[in-house]
Amino acid sequence: MQWKRLSLILAALLVIAGGGYYYWLSTKTPALPAGFAMSNGRIEAERIDVSAKMAGRISEVLVSEGDWVKAGQIIAHMDAAQIDAQLRAAKAAVLQAKQQKLQAEALSNQRISEQKYAQTEYERAEKLAANGHTSQEQLDRAQTTLNTAKAGVSAAAAGVDLASATIAAAEASLEQLQSLRDDMDLKAPHDGRVQYILAKAGEIVGAGGKVVTLTDLTDIYMTIFLPAADAGRLSIGAQARLVLDPIPEYVIPATVTFVASSAQFTPKSVETSDEREQLMFRVKLTIPPKLLAKYQEQAKAGVAGIGYVRVDDSAEWPETLQVKLPQ
Repeated sequence: MQWKRLSLILAALLVIAGGGYYYWLSTKTPALPAGFAMSNGRIEAERIDVSAKMAGRISEVLVSEGDWVKAGQIIAHMDAAQIDAQLRAAKAAVLQAKQQKLQAEALSNQRISEQKYAQTEYERAEKLAANGHTSQEQLDRAQTTLNTAKAGVSAAAAGVDLASATIAAAEASLEQLQSLRDDMDLKAPHDGRVQYILAKAGEIVGAGGKVVTLTDLTDIYMTIFLPAADAGRLSIGAQARLVLDPIPEYVIPATVTFVASSAQFTPKSVETSDEREQLMFRVKLTIPPKLLAKYQEQAKAGVAGIGYVRVDDSAEWPETLQVKLPQ
């Protein structure tokens, strides 16, 4: 019985050891050749918050989480009843100002005609006075009438200018209100996928209140951290490769677009070389926009994986890290 018990225990240990060895083989990452470095990371994408410019009530949200939207597409409406009323009043003010200008122009034309008539009468009186056929009093009266007519023309011209200025002011007020009205229709500033709906129809948001968050799938990258020895050899534009956990059979090309100038996770000052070796620098690996456009529906943020970078430009990528994409 004791021997049988020992045999069972030994068999169990062998099974456990075999399972552990298999797990180690299945999870073991092949060693990288010289000239390369690697680190774990997670796919990230830039987020765009669509916010209300003015405080108000949301009347309608036109999208759902996960929807793909185009730049300029209306994704939500704010309640604009008050601004619509102000717009109607502003349009009426513009029409009124234009009518006032027409009246001012008609009056100006009338005053010009009166001036012409007064000028003719004065010239006639002047000739008659020169020949002794009329009195100086008649000539003075004609002169006064002409001066009055000229003053009327000047006043009428000023009225036309004032009417033009009134129109300009009314149109400027209309344009301002129209701009505010346009802002009540919340539009997507960029192509992207709706990630979060932060406010629902009927809710009141303040100025700058977020309503929808979009994910910009044209700017997807992985952030990794490399030790100082590797980060110091890395240059902007260096080639990189991404292998994601859900699709380990594919190798995605990327480019180094950022290397932090300061270290992470360690004190600001280090004294020994051993401590300096522990310094970690943030590195950003960006997927080419053209590639993202091709696989737009498959692109997702938050996926974990491994980022590989080439720190030596003369090194050749191993066979396992050659670019391989879904067909």
